Amino acid sequence: MDIFELIQQRRTVSPNQYNKQPITEEELQKILESANWAPTHRNTEPWRFKVMQGESRLKLADYLIEKNAELEDKPSSFKNKKISSKFENSHTVIAICIQKSPKGVPPEWEEISAVAMAVQNMWLACTALKIGAYWSSPSLIYHLDEFFNFNEGESCLGFFYMGKLDGELLEGKRKSPIDAKVEYLK
Repeated sequence: MDIFELIQQRRTVSPNQYNKQPITEEELQKILESANWAPTHRNTEPWRFKVMQGESRLKLADYLIEKNAELEDKPSSFKNKKISSKFENSHTVIAICIQKSPKGVPPEWEEISAVAMAVQNMWLACTALKIGAYWSSPSLIYHLDEFFNFNEGESCLGFFYMGKLDGELLEGKRKSPIDAKVEYLK
């Protein structure tokens, strides 16, 4: 499959579609290594990843449910079930983190963009390996400093859920063709 086919085949695959087959260490290493080749201004490589499998991913789910109960007047059992099922159904969950430059150079938006490109590389690697992936950024990410041991200037941008799939990915659709989104200036 060439790069253009790979890009068009990339899909968001939610954890309820994953099977119970494990992601191998070799596959995980390929996925993480692909992230490390994302473009980055001034070679800051601001992406940081916290990989959770087994008990660690379930501990994070429990923490998020407890934090949700602490923050909401009437915690929703639906929301708690949604949180726990994402973590239970995923073989691997990666906290997508950023290490911000202490001097603010390059600007934060460029660093966030670099992290997003690293995640896109991971997503494409997952697609090539027939691994489903899903990026979610719940509001609870702003409370993860109590769970993770962040370095100064480090924070979380979301979670990357991964799991093996049965069958093929659905065909992609776009709301409009690229020509509707491009203006050529001459």
